[in-house]
Amino acid sequence: MERYLSFADIKKMLGERPADSHKGKNGRGLLLAGSPGFGGAAVMASAAALRGGVGTLKVLCPEAIRPAFSVLPEAMVQTFPGGWDALPPERLQSMLRDADCVAAGPGIGKRDGVWQAIRTVLSHKKKTVLDADALNVLSCTENAMDALHPDVILTPHIGEMARLTGLTSKAIAADMPACATHYAKEWGCTVLLKSAQSVIAASSGQYRINRTGNAGLAKGGSGDVLTGITLSMLGQGLPPFEAACAGAYLLGASADEAVTILKERMLMAGDVIGMVEQTVGRTRL
Repeated sequence: MERYLSFADIKKMLGERPADSHKGKNGRGLLLAGSPGFGGAAVMASAAALRGGVGTLKVLCPEAIRPAFSVLPEAMVQTFPGGWDALPPERLQSMLRDADCVAAGPGIGKRDGVWQAIRTVLSHKKKTVLDADALNVLSCTENAMDALHPDVILTPHIGEMARLTGLTSKAIAADMPACATHYAKEWGCTVLLKSAQSVIAASSGQYRINRTGNAGLAKGGSGDVLTGITLSMLGQGLPPFEAACAGAYLLGASADEAVTILKERMLMAGDVIGMVEQTVGRTRL
């Protein structure tokens, strides 16, 4: 099997969007994101999920960052006062029951209450993407990896993978496929190990390598966009391994589209979101 992802692979994974498609058929996504000072991460992940084609998106975040969503009326924002330690457990439980897929981590912080929220998400066994601070909380919480399940996608960059595994960044970078496949098996989930070439590994031992993208993605916010795209893929019915493959490929391909207009140094994560619609649409032609 060819290890490198291709346009044809992603086109096959996504398939055609039926003519009678409606929002209920394309996934009810739930995003846990944001904390004071980090509302942008939540908005970028949300915008990417919506551009990627998720049917509906609910966002759970602290009240303090609600104003950031004034630019994104399509997201259904539900808030709570205070920080994540003040999140009413019944609110999260209710929202999880209604969701088809979940993402958590962008801008969420590492304060008290975040692990409790992540643990509750994992207990519902939904298709789930964990990124950014969700990964950092896993890495510093004893026995947290025991809560993972087969429908989870972890999206660490090399530094986050080092914190999760105890390995050095140098050792991980030396053989990313071996590292990603080993820990995908050990943790029983999908691992999307991010770098200039990302490796997507399934717990079965299968892995693919993504080569789309450019140096313009080496900026804050790119991971948030990836989280949103991958959430949208889960919502549209892709299994976790394929959703992670599609998310990685589409993020990079969208950046490649954007860089033809904005060179690498000028490219921002938000620019990539605007190209997601084009790249997703092209795979369905």
